[in-house]
Amino acid sequence: MSAYRQSPFSNLTPVVKNLLIINVIFFVATFLLRNTFDMDRWLAIYYFNSPNFKLWQIISYMFMHGNFLHIFFNMLALFMFGPMLEYSVGAKRFLNLYFICGIGAIIIQWIVQAIQIHAITGAFTISHPELDSSYMAFGPMAQKLYGIYNIPLVGASGAICGVLIAFAMLYPNMEIIMLYFPVPIKAKYIIPCYLLVELFFGIKQTGGDNVAHFAHLGGALFGFLVVKFWRLNRPNNYF
Repeated sequence: MSAYRQSPFSNLTPVVKNLLIINVIFFVATFLLRNTFDMDRWLAIYYFNSPNFKLWQIISYMFMHGNFLHIFFNMLALFMFGPMLEYSVGAKRFLNLYFICGIGAIIIQWIVQAIQIHAITGAFTISHPELDSSYMAFGPMAQKLYGIYNIPLVGASGAICGVLIAFAMLYPNMEIIMLYFPVPIKAKYIIPCYLLVELFFGIKQTGGDNVAHFAHLGGALFGFLVVKFWRLNRPNNYF
């Protein structure tokens, strides 16, 4: 390939490249195997008190995605922000950051779900969590419980939000152009604004919204804490 037509993938760092590949493999396999093996049933993550929860889901859920747009935007963000961050902190730390944020995302999501369950039942778990679809007929509160215990969480969004906040902290003055808003805006402005939008929709809980907004915020929170704990900084830059 000519030097003037360099592949956009030529500058991918090792961890980012492998994460992209693994996510795509999981996504394709989910559809190829849907008639023989339900990957969502085993690899997506459920509430910790759900009979469907398995310990490995804490990691595997990050590689599962619900549809093409879900994986596309997550992988686009990883492709855009991941390599520069990996160059800055190193491959090992970047991988640790990614998984810490992904695990942190599910911890925060579980906390929010536990609060919701407590508001309904007076406890953070229920003694008989084997809820079948007939439970949906008992009203909104029963439907909420059924959803928490039977609808899994998928996606790398929590880990990606951790990457985004770490990027904003290390490269606050880097200008970013978004797909639907083609005006360059500094990372220290646009990424916190995105997280405020996530907080708004997480609190509002619009009907039909199946996005785990608090998981996204949890990933960002853990990303912030990791950067602070590791004392990562970039000379002549500030957030």
